[in-house]
Amino acid sequence: MLRHELQPGKLIAGIVLVLTGVLYAGDAGGAWEIPWFVVIPLVTGGLCLAGAVAFLTGRVRRHRRRGRTGADLA
Repeated sequence: MLRHELQPGKLIAGIVLVLTGVLYAGDAGGAWEIPWFVVIPLVTGGLCLAGAVAFLTGRVRRHRRRGRTGADLA
């Protein structure tokens, strides 16, 4: 089985978008009442959080990769 690296930014974005879908599905089913404008801050905030996490993940991976080359040991 091929392995892939974990991308937490995409994971957070997916979770936020699925949560938004579940909230609106519950609203459509009559389980609760959600105002139409809730989607804007929820999705925008979730995507901003996902972008920040992806940025930090990239920085950490770049830092670790640079440390493995041994260039700083010479």
